[in-house]
Amino acid sequence: MMSAEFPGDQPVTHAGRAKRLLLAPAEEWRAIDAEPMTVGGIVKGWVLPLAAIGPVAGLIGGLVFGVSLLGITYRPSVGAALGTAIAGYIATVVGTIVLAYIIDALAPSFDGTKNRVQAMKVAAYSATAGWLAGIFQVVPALAWLGLLGLYSLYLLYVGLPLLMRAPAAKALGYTVVTVIAAVVLFVVVGMVATSVGRMLTPAPLIGAGAGGGSVSGTLAIPGVGTVDVGKMEAAARKMEAAADTPRTAVAPDVLQGLLPAALGDWKRTEIESSGANAGGLGGSRAEARYERGDDHFRLEVTDIAAVGALASLGTALNVQSNKQTATGYEKTGIVDGRMTTEEWDNESREGKYGVLVADRFMVEAEGNAPGIDTLKQAVAAIGIARLEGLAK
Repeated sequence: MMSAEFPGDQPVTHAGRAKRLLLAPAEEWRAIDAEPMTVGGIVKGWVLPLAAIGPVAGLIGGLVFGVSLLGITYRPSVGAALGTAIAGYIATVVGTIVLAYIIDALAPSFDGTKNRVQAMKVAAYSATAGWLAGIFQVVPALAWLGLLGLYSLYLLYVGLPLLMRAPAAKALGYTVVTVIAAVVLFVVVGMVATSVGRMLTPAPLIGAGAGGGSVSGTLAIPGVGTVDVGKMEAAARKMEAAADTPRTAVAPDVLQGLLPAALGDWKRTEIESSGANAGGLGGSRAEARYERGDDHFRLEVTDIAAVGALASLGTALNVQSNKQTATGYEKTGIVDGRMTTEEWDNESREGKYGVLVADRFMVEAEGNAPGIDTLKQAVAAIGIARLEGLAK
């Protein structure tokens, strides 16, 4: 298990600290506040390893699964994927360090106390949820689960006033200004880092836990909703179990066998599958294209294997997102206990419907159809019960 060592302190495991930040942020922030640390120690011990999660996951996901849209799958070259990963990593590390300076500089404006080490703690540890959510980039179809990273806003809200000694009356304002500064900062740093990442890409590749006890109740996340702490605890235990006994993804040909030769009068015209496993990461997928007249959609089932343990956080956080447009809608939420995402445009008659089954299998239909019900029926045809059986 990875650990981070700080001056004068015993080793602190990444898994244990991350779990406590998610489950009991107020208590863990008090522990972090009291620990003697240095700016360099925080960067090397926490920022560098955790900031790599998203870029590495995105690199694996892009090369293994590619990115699919309306039946077209794009897989970047090794050079392009590596350049993107490098850029993302640089942007995250540099942005976190600069954000700490901004937090420190803003402190007096909100009756807080300037302290570079404390500001670095806030910037680094509040980002934990967002960095952990980056693992979903392993499977591009699950990128929307990055919404789980919004919990970092709550971590910031809880930790910022405590560590920077700002009064409670100024906490919300301090948090809001910091979030705005962070958004602007990461856009700018991201643009610069992208250019640097291209330069760093090798030329030959271009174009090529705390145990015991239980918790219950809910936590309110400003602007997001409530967190079911009991479910969060269960999710944390799943993650610990996954670390001890990594899941092996179902063989691609097994998933391919779940895709019907026909769906009513929709005929299957193409089918493919692929998979990879490395160090407990990876997975497998199978995809088919169905056509009827001029309409067509793809149906895909993906096994995210060990990464699925983190997906259970979606239920605990009760992730919800709704957007209405002039011609359609987009929404994400928990339906029948499962994370579900749905998009539809009445004008183009294009949409997407996906369900995460047993915190492991992502089933998704996307393309042209008479209505969203067609895509829902296609997903149901895979057989939820069969997938839940495979997950056991």
